[in-house]
Amino acid sequence: MPRYLYLLAVCLPYASVAFAQDSDAELAKKLANPVASLISVPLQLNYDEKIGPGRDGKRSTLNIQPVVPFDIAPAWNLISRTILPLIDQKDIFPGAGSQSGVGDVTQSLFFSPKNTTSGGWIWGAGPVLLLPTGSDSLLTADKWGVGPTGVVLKQVGPWTYGALANHIWSVAGEADRADISATFVQPFVSYITPSKTTFAFTTETVHDWKRNQWTVPLNFTVSQLLRVGRLPLSVSAGARYWAESPEVGPHGWGFRLQSTFLFPK
Repeated sequence: MPRYLYLLAVCLPYASVAFAQDSDAELAKKLANPVASLISVPLQLNYDEKIGPGRDGKRSTLNIQPVVPFDIAPAWNLISRTILPLIDQKDIFPGAGSQSGVGDVTQSLFFSPKNTTSGGWIWGAGPVLLLPTGSDSLLTADKWGVGPTGVVLKQVGPWTYGALANHIWSVAGEADRADISATFVQPFVSYITPSKTTFAFTTETVHDWKRNQWTVPLNFTVSQLLRVGRLPLSVSAGARYWAESPEVGPHGWGFRLQSTFLFPK
């Protein structure tokens, strides 16, 4: 595993300090809500292997995922969710060698009502953008993409359940690179215990309409809300299993580690 991934994961949280005003119970509930009015910076490390036709490849991806809400109207929030991947991979196909650097950024914007519906549902919708920021030809699709995104969920007692989805079409980019038409669906369910431990299950299913291929990783994680001084912090660990993957994609088991730094208003 490359050293810079660990150094970034360890050092970033100490760059600033926030003083929490929400109770731990409120913070744990907001963490389970993708469109909560809460500034957070998740650092999510995924490790996958058995990549490529010979199953010799492996990949580490550190996703930096800042979530920033904006109060845009008395009844509405705008939630910005960014995914910036830092990737280190090796032997993803014969002769590929090793690559380390930045991948393509995914930027989502959700317009979300501040109040739930009469049935208690929380929702948000807006655009999603794919930005070809990859630093290596094997770390980027070299395409600009755009499409719709949305999320709907309900929180009942300690339970949160719902789904987030988007679809991205490529609209510009290098002509010699494959066009993109991909649907992402992320159903999720979580349970928060009185000790603010959260057990969660989610899939991150992608259907590539151009190649008619499915990618279905199943993620099982356990998270704990704690404090470092007065800084609220959530740490989690879990396993991921590739239930479906293209022949050249990851196979078998991997793992996920995550630290989420919270900055309540």
